[in-house]
Amino acid sequence: MDIADVAKRTGVPASTLRYYEKKGLLKSLAGQGQRRQFAADVADRLALIALGQAAGFSLDEVGAMLVDLQVDRQMLMTKADELDARIKRLQAMSKGLRHAAQCPEQDHLACPKFQRLMKLSAAGALGEKQGRTKAFVAD
Repeated sequence: MDIADVAKRTGVPASTLRYYEKKGLLKSLAGQGQRRQFAADVADRLALIALGQAAGFSLDEVGAMLVDLQVDRQMLMTKADELDARIKRLQAMSKGLRHAAQCPEQDHLACPKFQRLMKLSAAGALGEKQGRTKAFVAD
């Protein structure tokens, strides 16, 4: 399938297809200097790349998992655990924001729950940079 056809059918720009090829995520069937041609399963590979990116994998991680379309199951489990931890942090943040929006305190800084929300935000940002997670429990 010609690169223009792939771009049209999948919505992935030709420039992205060329970049994925350069990164080793896709392989062109054409020789050097010829118009790029891709195998019929290119749409499936692009879908797997998009799924990996949506799950938070880097392109290098996606590439490592797509060798012969064999997926590293441990890598998937690790990412799922990371996503679960992030979901918990985001749910706690949502609860804290809802509380702050309805808090009877005139000054949010005087509210103990808002104080915990701020600490969660700071700890969460720091934890993500250092690969740690923090829990927040809103009363």
